[in-house]
Amino acid sequence: MNHYILTPYFEGFRHIAVARAALGRRWLNGRVRLRRCAARWRSHSGQASKRALDIVGSVLFLLAFSPLFLLLAMLVKLEDRGPAFFRQTRVGRFGRPFLLYKFRSMRLNADAELQALLARNQHGEGVTFKMKNDPRITRVGKWLRRFSLDELPQFFNVLRGDMSLVGPRPATPREVALYALADRRRLAVKPGLTCFWQVSGRSNIDFSGQVRLDVLYIETAGFWADLKLLLQTVPAVVSGKGAT
Repeated sequence: MNHYILTPYFEGFRHIAVARAALGRRWLNGRVRLRRCAARWRSHSGQASKRALDIVGSVLFLLAFSPLFLLLAMLVKLEDRGPAFFRQTRVGRFGRPFLLYKFRSMRLNADAELQALLARNQHGEGVTFKMKNDPRITRVGKWLRRFSLDELPQFFNVLRGDMSLVGPRPATPREVALYALADRRRLAVKPGLTCFWQVSGRSNIDFSGQVRLDVLYIETAGFWADLKLLLQTVPAVVSGKGAT
C-alpha cells in the first residue's frame, strides 16, 4: 500500500490563504485611511472656503458702507450723548468667550434693568428674552433694530475670526448657563451674523425652534448653503418681520 504525505501541499494553500488575508487587510486599511484623508480634506477645504467667504464679504461690506457706519454712530450719539457702540461678552465656538460689537440701541443701564423685566419675557422657556415695546430701547434703537442695523459692527467680529457670516446667533453667558446638553450643539461651529431662524421669523421663533434650525444648519452646512442664506437675509431684514 502506497502512502502519500500531503502536508506540504496543504501547507502551501495555508500560506497562500494567510497572504491573501494579509493583503485584504492592507487593502481595507488603505481604503479606510484614504476615506479618512478625503473626509479631512473636505473638512479643511470647507473651512477654508467658509473663512475666505467671511474675509472677502466682511472687507467688502466694511469698505462699501463705512459712510453708513459714521452716520449711524452720529445718530446714536446725538440721542443721549452716550457711546455709539456697545460691547458685550458672548459665547463662541466650543464655549470660548469673545467681545461682540453692536451699535448701542438701549439705554446705558439696560443690563441692570433686565432682571426686573424677566417676568415679562415673551419667550416662555426663559433662555432667550423677547419683550414687545421693551422700555430700555431708545428711539433711534427701535429703528436700528427693526432693520438689524445695530448688528452691522459685527462685521468686525467676522473679520477678526470670532464669528462667521453664517452660523447660529451668538448667545450670552447667561443664556448658555441655561442650556440643556442637547442645546450645546449650537456651540459646535462659529456663531454667525445670520442663520436659518433669522430668515424664518427672527425673534418670533422661540428658543427650542431656534435650536432645531441651528442644528439643521450645522448638519447641512456648506459653501453654497451659506451663499443662499446670505441672499435670503436681505429681504428678511428689509421686511423687518420678527425684529425686537
